[in-house]
Amino acid sequence: MKKISILGCGWLGKPLAISFLEEGFAVKGSTTSKEKMATLASVGVEPYLVNISKFKEVNAFLTSDILIVAITSKDVAGFENLVSQITNSPIQKVIFISSTSVYPRINKIMAEEDVLDENNPLVKIENLFRKNTFFKSTIIRFAGLFGGERHPGNWFKGGRKIPQPKGFVNMIHREDCIAIIHEIINQNCWNETFNACATHHPTREEFYVNARNSKGLEAPIFEKNEKYEWKIISSSKLENVLGYSFIYDDLLSI
Repeated sequence: MKKISILGCGWLGKPLAISFLEEGFAVKGSTTSKEKMATLASVGVEPYLVNISKFKEVNAFLTSDILIVAITSKDVAGFENLVSQITNSPIQKVIFISSTSVYPRINKIMAEEDVLDENNPLVKIENLFRKNTFFKSTIIRFAGLFGGERHPGNWFKGGRKIPQPKGFVNMIHREDCIAIIHEIINQNCWNETFNACATHHPTREEFYVNARNSKGLEAPIFEKNEKYEWKIISSSKLENVLGYSFIYDDLLSI
């Protein structure tokens, strides 16, 4: 039985853990909340209390074959300590969940080899995993996340204005996130970096008007007279290398 550890069993990590349990993996999962440990245990996950910013040893949690890092922390020092512990653990392979926020808005289609925003701490954190030779790692840069209780129609409430209405949407559904992670493991695809984003890119105005309408909410308010800045995230490498087809690709029909 393969053992997998998932650092961060929240909106993405918990259903991901359940999906691996259904495939027969032994799954260890972490949370920073004592209250959530019982919930993880109730679905069959072996729960651990882990906060990488507290610099505690997590040897038992890292006693697995594969580690998936699915936390939102951007604590570079915390990740340096974590990578050091992984180096001295049985972990052989790591998937690090990053974000397409590493790309600046420079009005072009962005692929994995394009310029990054060097001020974004995720760039430094990605490199901690990428440059370590004691384990294999693959970086997934997910676009904007939605699915489940996370519905775009609920964003920008309270009169908040949505910026860049003529820019383009870069989004990915949670079910696609989970499926892509499984594909990387199933296809043994390591030491790679992938963008992961639906291939449909409506304008932000189209997308958020549609999202509000789908929930019967008032129309969104958009910023005006901004400098026009956009980016479109390309998932061509993901599609070509993994042969992946998105489950939720038409962002206006979901």
